[in-house]
Amino acid sequence: LHLSAVKLAELHSDLKIQEKDELSWKKLKAEGLDEDGEKEAKLRRSLNVIMTKYGMNGKKDSQLVDTNYIKDGTESDTLDDPRLEKLWSKAKTSGKFSDEELDKLWREFKHHKEKIREYNILLETVSRTEDIHKNVINPSEENLVKEEILHNKHRELKEKLRSINQGFERLRKVSHQGYDTTSEFEEPRVIDLWDMAKSANFTEKELESFREELKHFEAKIEKHHHYQKQLEISHQKLKHVEGTGDKDHLNRNKEKYAMLQEKTKELGYKVKKHLQDLSSRISQGLQHNEL
Repeated sequence: LHLSAVKLAELHSDLKIQEKDELSWKKLKAEGLDEDGEKEAKLRRSLNVIMTKYGMNGKKDSQLVDTNYIKDGTESDTLDDPRLEKLWSKAKTSGKFSDEELDKLWREFKHHKEKIREYNILLETVSRTEDIHKNVINPSEENLVKEEILHNKHRELKEKLRSINQGFERLRKVSHQGYDTTSEFEEPRVIDLWDMAKSANFTEKELESFREELKHFEAKIEKHHHYQKQLEISHQKLKHVEGTGDKDHLNRNKEKYAMLQEKTKELGYKVKKHLQDLSSRISQGLQHNEL
């Protein structure tokens, strides 16, 4: 796959979560608790997202360009959306951002690109399911269950589309005006969660508690970013030392690299699992609003 050290660590974290979710699903299925197959379908969508994200779905054009903003800067990757490309170009030439802020803004753009990718995968899944459903001649209880599954998928699509629209408006505002120094959160995933939480059916007390949890979550993400940077630097040093022939130096660098790799994987898993939990809570609050 020719993935960087950071991307490999992220792939490991994603697959670890996928494996855990599949084991949980197998237990549910054995107990007869996934009769409508919705959880199984969600697992398939999740695996499809992972395979597309890391270029393992057999499509040459689907793999993300393997860059890291610390190592290669931001010029060699694309956003696959003319509106995003235009905003990013404007932000880069505006003079309103420091190098550090441009790195942070690039992460927001890449996060938005991933949200669009996930939305399109889910949309394709829903379209296929609808086509199959339309071709059924005799209505039955099973088809009524499938209608409920479709309804849930459409609700998920609606939530994702709302998040995409909110995210684009934020990118448009930041690209034109620069970062607001009074902004409560900086990490794109946390900003998304906070915007959605404010629209959910939370009491003031619950919202305040969620705000505090998001602060802890953002600190966890920053720690993960720190280890990602250190891992990339360690990887570059290791490649350099491999060419010197100094075995002692090489062994020390290998040990450090292995330690950083494991720590990055561990933190990546914790961040993504925490993100799943927070997103699930918000989704429940938004569904309650619709009811």
